[in-house]
Amino acid sequence: MPKGFYTDDRGRVRPVAGGGGKGGLLLAGLVALSAVGYGGAVGLSAGPGEASGAGGSGLGLAARKAEGADLARRGDAEGAWLRMGLRAHAQSPREGADCVAASFGGVREFLRRTRCVSMDRVLFTVGDDAGNTMVVSVAWVEFASRADAREFQALLDQPGSGDISPLPGALVGLGDVAFTGANYGAERERGTVTVAEAEPVGGFVTPEVLDAVAEVAALLPR
Repeated sequence: MPKGFYTDDRGRVRPVAGGGGKGGLLLAGLVALSAVGYGGAVGLSAGPGEASGAGGSGLGLAARKAEGADLARRGDAEGAWLRMGLRAHAQSPREGADCVAASFGGVREFLRRTRCVSMDRVLFTVGDDAGNTMVVSVAWVEFASRADAREFQALLDQPGSGDISPLPGALVGLGDVAFTGANYGAERERGTVTVAEAEPVGGFVTPEVLDAVAEVAALLPR
């Protein structure tokens, strides 16, 4: 674990607030600055369309996340990113997959016992005008019953339980991307569970922003 970070009770890597020494103070300062939109921090810089009512640059992360979530539920991924102060850079084709082959750990074992009906995966890259960029993986896993879907989501929510393997980064112009599962969102609609994860690939992106992006992406309908 890098100095100045810790793992929370959901297994997510977080910065140590108020850590001792100059390094800890600098990190805490960067997190605080991102929360008020200073310096074009991802998700909080003034985004396109704000002058025409898409939300002022003073909006905080929670407000931008709420606005992005509304658009994501309607299937408007690009609009959701814009509301969060981000631009869509690239999107892979949506690809179907074998549920067992495209998973690992306890998730794979669950899918061996409880076969899913289908799985689709996609990758996005999004970022702001300051060069802060992240990659977002989304997977939709459909089951024959709502009970199976509930059990699957409960398993996913447990740290260290395994995961869905994302599509390769080459599909959006990246090299290999190590998805840690630290920045994660999952939603269930009837028998379908949507799993989203986000990882930084350029610039500086706070864990709070990565979590918000993953949680909004998990609301995208199939």
